[in-house]
Amino acid sequence: MGVEYQGTNFHGWQTQANNIRTVQQTLENAISNVAANAVTIQCAGRTDAGVHATGQVIHFDTNANRTIRDWIMGTNRNLPPDISVNWAKYVTQEFHARFTAIARHYRYIIINCANRPALVRQFALWNHDPLDADRMQEAATKLIGIHDFSSYRAAGCQAKNPIRNVNYIKIYRQKQYIFIEIGASGFLYHMVRNIVGVLMTIGRKERAVNWAVELLKLKSRAAHKGITAAPQGLYLTRIDYPQNFELPINSCNPFLPNDVEY
Repeated sequence: MGVEYQGTNFHGWQTQANNIRTVQQTLENAISNVAANAVTIQCAGRTDAGVHATGQVIHFDTNANRTIRDWIMGTNRNLPPDISVNWAKYVTQEFHARFTAIARHYRYIIINCANRPALVRQFALWNHDPLDADRMQEAATKLIGIHDFSSYRAAGCQAKNPIRNVNYIKIYRQKQYIFIEIGASGFLYHMVRNIVGVLMTIGRKERAVNWAVELLKLKSRAAHKGITAAPQGLYLTRIDYPQNFELPINSCNPFLPNDVEY
């Protein structure tokens, strides 16, 4: 299934104790109602509390015989307004939402204006200091490629290998909005938010452009302490899989500034 959700009122993706509201538990409850038995789902990428998704992909095993329309409509009838299933498809046992994914794409949205916004405060990060998007792009370019991203991971990151391949980082400005698009085969815990925090610091001219790559070379998460960007500006927008699975692509892309070619 392709899923979108507003992360504001969820305590992240993963099911937690004491019935804390999470995306996974909410989806499992809805899908289980349609299947008429308990269903456990796997996702392409776990998101933190407050982080949104327009292109999350999940899979689950079931013996229930339902049409695709029944899976979509039935699940959505059992979901709250801040989660929606966009598509569903039967796949073979070879498919795994997480392990067969070959690329993940995120968008971070910053509203860069002097006065505090009221309408988009849950969907973008407000920064009142002027940001130089060209300067941010120059710094971001130095992070593209295969690197040890230890300096851009969080303390709770459990990944054994900090090496990641960042395929692109593209930064756009449309009036007061700044969009940061980033794609890679995979990400470390808080990696995108830490990259954004570093780029914003450079965009405010508090640090030199080379600071982004200098942090990279340090290979220490302590180097970026305190600059993790807030979650509400982050969106999981797309997951890529091998073409043989023939999966649809979610089309809902909020605040999209241009047609982004991944």
